[in-house]
Amino acid sequence: MTIVWGTAGVLFGIAAVITMYRLLVGPSTLDRLVALDTLAAMTMGGIGTWTAVSRDTTVTYSLAALALVGFIGSVSVARFRVPDAPLSPGGQP
Repeated sequence: MTIVWGTAGVLFGIAAVITMYRLLVGPSTLDRLVALDTLAAMTMGGIGTWTAVSRDTTVTYSLAALALVGFIGSVSVARFRVPDAPLSPGGQP
């Protein structure tokens, strides 16, 4: 079971680094929004993996709370965001 936990941790870590790169470099706000949703999903996956490995179900309530907050945040940003201004050839918006 330690091998499974270690492998899952390494894969979640690699995925988090790649996602953080997209979050910081993303060319548009929607790319950054998708990266934040991905980080929330990876956090939920990590909590779920920890729950399965430790057989402790007290943290499963945080999964529901994180899913609800992530959904509400995504919907509100998608609804109220201002479209990105296209850059002119000189680099000014």
